[in-house]
Amino acid sequence: MRWLKFPVVMVAAMLAAPMAQAQVDSREAIALQNQIYQLRQDMQTMMDRGGSGPSRGSSSQASVPNELVAQLLTRVDALEEQVRQLRGRMDEQQNMAQRQNAELNKKIDDLAFQMSNGAGAPNVPVAPPLAVPGAKPAAPPPPAAAAPRTPEIAMQQGSAALARRDYPAAEQAAREVLANRTSPKAYDAQLLLAQALSGQRQFPQAAIAYDDAYNRSRKGVHAPDALLGLANSLTAINEKKAACDTLVRLQSEFPQPRGDLRESIAAAHQRAGCR
Repeated sequence: MRWLKFPVVMVAAMLAAPMAQAQVDSREAIALQNQIYQLRQDMQTMMDRGGSGPSRGSSSQASVPNELVAQLLTRVDALEEQVRQLRGRMDEQQNMAQRQNAELNKKIDDLAFQMSNGAGAPNVPVAPPLAVPGAKPAAPPPPAAAAPRTPEIAMQQGSAALARRDYPAAEQAAREVLANRTSPKAYDAQLLLAQALSGQRQFPQAAIAYDDAYNRSRKGVHAPDALLGLANSLTAINEKKAACDTLVRLQSEFPQPRGDLRESIAAAHQRAGCR
């Protein structure tokens, strides 16, 4: 057997080979590397025992038993192969996630480009009011002074409008808060805007607004809602592959969503026809 020709020093050198290249952030990889570390410790212990004592030069204690060396080397080979396979799987998953993110970002950029180049509701000419013979022109009433709303009040009223399906009023309140970029309620207003646009069935604009809400805080409290809304909006404009990619991201980043979102996420999967 070829292992019997390996001296102890060579075995130790093989066990000490750098495994840092296989470092991956997973419990499975950590467990494998812990096993390799324990084998190194066992090998070092046997080396110390084989080379210590008053009769160090005797042939009976000159080396570690070859059978134990062969067993350890076999275990090391098996563990290293598992680590290599694990790295390969993780690299493949990472590359797939990067491709999906790139495709999704391109879809969002395309939507934003279309919206910035004239997409939207057509301009409908409005007929002027009929003139009444002999009537004096009415004096225009003075413009009513609009009472300024604080961002908090605007959000309260906008959320109430959304609840009663007054989507234009909800959109107005959201845009009012978003006009001040430093407003502490801007993050909440971004999601409200997306929901209001979705309620008005303006799905391309809603997809962009949901994506903006997600990118404002990818770990924020509204991030799962933003990804779910983005997926539904993409499905509504027949971008079902991008919608499924978004749902995959939602499941990956938030594997335990809130209870009130679980049924909605399942329904989104069904609407988009995700596998």
